[in-house]
Amino acid sequence: MTTKNKVALITGAGRGIGEVIALTLAKEGVDIIVNDIDSAAAEKTAKTVQTMGRKGISNSANIAIRSEVDAMCEGIRQNFGKLDILVNNAGITRDALLLKMTDEQWVSVMDVNLKGVFYCIQASLSLMKDQGGGRIINMTSASAQMGNIGQVNYAASKAGIIGMTKTLAKELARYQITVNAVSPGFIDTPMTEKIPDKVRDQLLGTIPLRRAGRPEDVANLVKFLSASDSDYITGQVIACNGGMYL
Repeated sequence: MTTKNKVALITGAGRGIGEVIALTLAKEGVDIIVNDIDSAAAEKTAKTVQTMGRKGISNSANIAIRSEVDAMCEGIRQNFGKLDILVNNAGITRDALLLKMTDEQWVSVMDVNLKGVFYCIQASLSLMKDQGGGRIINMTSASAQMGNIGQVNYAASKAGIIGMTKTLAKELARYQITVNAVSPGFIDTPMTEKIPDKVRDQLLGTIPLRRAGRPEDVANLVKFLSASDSDYITGQVIACNGGMYL
């Protein structure tokens, strides 16, 4: 699968799934721009990429602010001259039941999870058009497909990403840019470590494979969608959920 000497921007790559995606692609010969609003976490991942013999640059742009995203992509143009892969991984949760959800909880999730993806794709597009193609991989969620109590904001934002993915796959195909979405289920990350044991056991009971996913499971799917073996795949939502939602 040809990815060697490609350049990838991965948002939310300071920890968790994003960090594992960054290191997985670096192993395949990809240079990485590590974006995370936590600058220390971004720098840590970028340094690990460098120890693997690839270029790793950290960036702490807030993807919910257009000017910061534009500046980040201009920096990519100046430092690399191209962008082959965009992985829109950054996301937040602000869980609450609908009757108790505040405007701030709704707006903050939409700003990062949906508007941030829009900004990153729009800013990256000129780079990908200029080089004659690229890969855009958006992170959605099983919550968008099956719903989840207490996550109306998160589920709606991730469902919006599915609609965005399918629409942009049609719009950008003329430029040889593929657009796909990855839909993780219950994945072991620092975020899910906070779930009480009783709730965790209930969740695992809904998964036919009877285990939580690993960040590596998601990263390997992103690796495939980033590579030449996926040239004829676009507009798809591919689940990585152990059968949790079929």
